[in-house]
Amino acid sequence: MEMNQYLDLFVEESREHLQQLNVSLLELEKDNKDKSVLNEIFRVAHTLKGMSGTMGYTKMQTLTHDMEDVLDALRNERIYADSNMVDVLFKCLDALETYVNTISQTGQEGSESYQDIIDALNNIIKSDNAPKGSPPTGSPQKTQKEEQAKSSEPVRALRVELNQYDINVIKKALESNMNIFEIHVVLDKGCLLKAARAFIVFQILEKNSEVIKSVPRVEDIEDERFDFDFTVIVITSKSQEFFIQEINSVAEIAQVNITPVLPENMYQKYREGEEAAEVSSAASDQITKANSKTADDQHKKIQKTGKTVRVDIDRLDTLMNLVSELIIIKTRLDDTSNTDVGSDRETIEYLERITTSIHDAVMRVRMVPVETVFNRFPRMIRDVSRELNKDIKLHMSGEETELDRTVIDEIGDPLIHILRNSADHGLETHEERAKTGKPTFGNIYLRAFQDGNNVVIEVEDDGRGIDVEKVRKKIIEKGIESSEIVGSFSDKEVIEYLFKPSFSTADKVTDLSGRGVGLDVVKTKIEALGGMVEVDSVKGRGSKFTIRIPLTLAIIQALMVRIGDEKYAIPLGSIKEIESVKPGDIRLVRNQEVILLRDMLIPIVRLDRILSVPGTLPDDQKKNITCVITKKGEKLSAFIVDTLIGQQEIVIKSLGKLLSGVKHIAGATILGDGNVALILDVNSLAI
Repeated sequence: MEMNQYLDLFVEESREHLQQLNVSLLELEKDNKDKSVLNEIFRVAHTLKGMSGTMGYTKMQTLTHDMEDVLDALRNERIYADSNMVDVLFKCLDALETYVNTISQTGQEGSESYQDIIDALNNIIKSDNAPKGSPPTGSPQKTQKEEQAKSSEPVRALRVELNQYDINVIKKALESNMNIFEIHVVLDKGCLLKAARAFIVFQILEKNSEVIKSVPRVEDIEDERFDFDFTVIVITSKSQEFFIQEINSVAEIAQVNITPVLPENMYQKYREGEEAAEVSSAASDQITKANSKTADDQHKKIQKTGKTVRVDIDRLDTLMNLVSELIIIKTRLDDTSNTDVGSDRETIEYLERITTSIHDAVMRVRMVPVETVFNRFPRMIRDVSRELNKDIKLHMSGEETELDRTVIDEIGDPLIHILRNSADHGLETHEERAKTGKPTFGNIYLRAFQDGNNVVIEVEDDGRGIDVEKVRKKIIEKGIESSEIVGSFSDKEVIEYLFKPSFSTADKVTDLSGRGVGLDVVKTKIEALGGMVEVDSVKGRGSKFTIRIPLTLAIIQALMVRIGDEKYAIPLGSIKEIESVKPGDIRLVRNQEVILLRDMLIPIVRLDRILSVPGTLPDDQKKNITCVITKKGEKLSAFIVDTLIGQQEIVIKSLGKLLSGVKHIAGATILGDGNVALILDVNSLAI
């Protein structure tokens, strides 16, 4: 087996382990005597060390080993965790994350050794808060014969039948006081990559012993021609406890049974139906008892993850494209079929049901909980609060809400900007909160929930709120608008200027804010996803940022319209209603055409002019003008179209790199007749 074929698996699992360590370290900082958390951290770090060592990443292994020494001292209560120690451990995680990112990009871990972090870890072990005297170094390693003589249990029969050659090799090893073990490894029933797990186990065994027999054969294990267990005979100088720890550090290992091979049992054959051999080492029993809670929790996690499938997103995209073609064919059949022929209509209806079912199934596979994004924020808020010297509590809810994988990958950065903005601009200092009678700690609420075909993410704080008058002054100072125009703006219109490029109300530039790029990036990114962002704020009480994002970016319902000689699609989720108005009902207010609808002035958007579409009739040649009223947050706009074609399910196709900069167009779709219709970007067209 080549190591490179497991590189992607290593990177993905390492990132999961690092995220788990981040969460557990935050819990440890709250309660530094929680044994279950310490055991969980130690287990994950040990797994990460074993994985990196197996893959040959020695720098990563060394750093994790030194981190493991500190965790072992914490677990054995030789030292106790404080915020400074947790800071060092978080630096370890950041360094390990850098290693993983470098490995993901280049296949190599790079040249950085992070000696300063290693020195800091070693200093923790030697720190003043460690009790006097050296920790026990352990007793000398006992030979297999001594351990067996001490044990009162009967010698167990072997699972593997040994031939004469195997027996001769074992006899010579026993004469040299070597240990011979039969190691039976049982994989979790939900394990999807059996050969990969077995490969990692064999790497551990070959590194620390000599494998003299394997059942099934190594070739069959490599080709995944085995059930969920395998057995090996090894000659080693290591103890049983060592192999139990090392093999259990591999993910998706359900059980490890070790039987010493001795003259008393090397001629015996394991009887079918006999219970699995129990590990007889007293030390391993102690470890099992100490970690019983953690082991139970881990077993539950393994059972849960066994029902999930890791799928390459490229494969899902291919499947999605195939479904897209099915929908296109269905639309084409719908256009060309003869409605008088009942069989054709039934065929089309059946095809429609099938394509809809396939679409729903694929979308469910693509859906990922927002928890994968939210999990990184508690650590970030912890670091920001220490940097700003503020006490901040992050409250998260709705982590189980699901979004399309492509959307999940894009919303992380906007949320980081908003959360940092809330921590820096929104929340007051200790002194300011004390003066206003607020608790000294500030609260940030991160919520997610589904609303129709959209997912809503809210970031709310109980801070000072937005000083609208300060924003008004900044608009005038920067020469963006005159004082007369700014004076006529509502508070909501003023707040919108916070999303303008290079606009900031910060009095000084810091590492966190003041450059005027944060909220601009948020708006650009969210609107690129077909979503929108709104702000509500009450001075002295706090602010709330609301992000509304479509569930998926692949297949949507749209209203097909004709403008001049061209067909366009308007996403149905952006449409409020459709109105027919007379040409004389259009008025001009501040050089902007508007219509009056139920006492609301709605600005008109002339799509034919903006998109330069030929063939449109002038207003004086029309009896009525069709207006599609679209919504962007609370704002309404009236898009003027020539003809309504009807509602249709469409497949969104990217315009590609060459046309990626085209304004007002969100993508394209292929119609049933084979022609291409452009999809309008309502957010950029709305006034």
